[in-house]
Amino acid sequence: MEQESQLTRLGLFDARVPRYTSYPTAPHFAGDVGPMEFAHWIEAIPEGASISLYMHVPFCRRLCWFCACRTQGTQSEEPVRAYAETLLAELRLFKERLAPGVTLSRLHWGGGTPTLMPAEMMRRLADAVFDAVPMGEGAEFSVEIDPNEIDAERIDALVESGMNRASIGVQDFDPQIQGVIGRDQSYEITKAAVDMIRERDVASLNADILYGLPHQTPTKIADSVQKLLSLGPDRVALYGYAHVPWMARRQTMIPSDHLPTPQERLKLFEVARELFVADGYDEIGIDHFALPTDGLSIAQRAGKLRRNFQGYTDDQAEALVGLGASSISRFPQGYAQNAPATSAHTAAIRADRFSTSRGHRFTADDKMRARLIEALMCDFEVSAAELVQDFGADPEELSALFATCAEHFGDMVQVSAEGLRIPIKARPLTRMIARHFDAYDLSKAGHSSAI
Repeated sequence: MEQESQLTRLGLFDARVPRYTSYPTAPHFAGDVGPMEFAHWIEAIPEGASISLYMHVPFCRRLCWFCACRTQGTQSEEPVRAYAETLLAELRLFKERLAPGVTLSRLHWGGGTPTLMPAEMMRRLADAVFDAVPMGEGAEFSVEIDPNEIDAERIDALVESGMNRASIGVQDFDPQIQGVIGRDQSYEITKAAVDMIRERDVASLNADILYGLPHQTPTKIADSVQKLLSLGPDRVALYGYAHVPWMARRQTMIPSDHLPTPQERLKLFEVARELFVADGYDEIGIDHFALPTDGLSIAQRAGKLRRNFQGYTDDQAEALVGLGASSISRFPQGYAQNAPATSAHTAAIRADRFSTSRGHRFTADDKMRARLIEALMCDFEVSAAELVQDFGADPEELSALFATCAEHFGDMVQVSAEGLRIPIKARPLTRMIARHFDAYDLSKAGHSSAI
């Protein structure tokens, strides 16, 4: 009760803030970063470097109403095959500009529904990726798998191509909730997909589950979490449903009058959190849970947890290259985003150029604040000495920045000569505290609820 009153006083329950998977966040990208910059930034990757690669497949058999990703529906294979040809051509452009000896630390296929692709297409695409940039030692190849869109043939193709981490979306197992969010996926179908994955000795399994959905109650989310735990995922992302119908029109299908209040959302999160912790999972950042043997837990213990567009990661590569429509890349020089529309992306690749349509060049201040915010999101504390030594931050300006944060949040932050720390009781405030260090105007961005 005391915590709830403090959160109310600080405006948490009314706040809308970024998820801070990047800094600056995507709404602040501009059109002054284009195909030439993207090509130059690829060429600047050093010989022998280790990079990450994200490949976006925007097609789905059905469009889930809760989803705010850049996706489009298809009932036939033809557009998926045509898009795969575009990805193959894009990979050739990428390979031409890449220095010798570069290897992959992470490869992730996301969407959309990558498993809409037929088995032979998956093999062709994986072969083309590894021809352009081979997997390095200890690398991970992960794929987002829709349990409704997978079979033994496609799982075999992925495993034979090197997939060693699978990711499944659960969201919620309650039939009523599935009905109102447009996501019919029974526990039995999900278990069958997990069994196929485990039978083929795929090293790791990720799962996503949502809180804050319409008609969700503590009892219902507890039931869904317990069913998910019975599948034994190695790591879980417990995301808060972001109701942003002004950005994702399909969300207008979701009855907003049945959404839980922010106070109820916090309770739903706590119920799920307690179940994961009781089952032996480590808390990772603000919304992930992982077994102690998982890479995220190991990275957290070593102080090497990072954050990118997929959420929390143990990947240490300096460059993340995004291929496919709407994909975002992060280079040491800045962010670059491909054209969001599949048609525009395809037209650019057919014209033998990248489709980069916007992005952001980092300033020295961007880099310092990005690290500050990442440290808060990952470790709940930031070292002043690190910011001074690695980013050239002015100690007096940094001290003043921390002091104004303490003035606003009181004992919800702890400031010392070493830096700033968020105590356990204030961790639901982490995104709001991070916002305090955001130098950009957030008033028109339309972000999701802080809880």
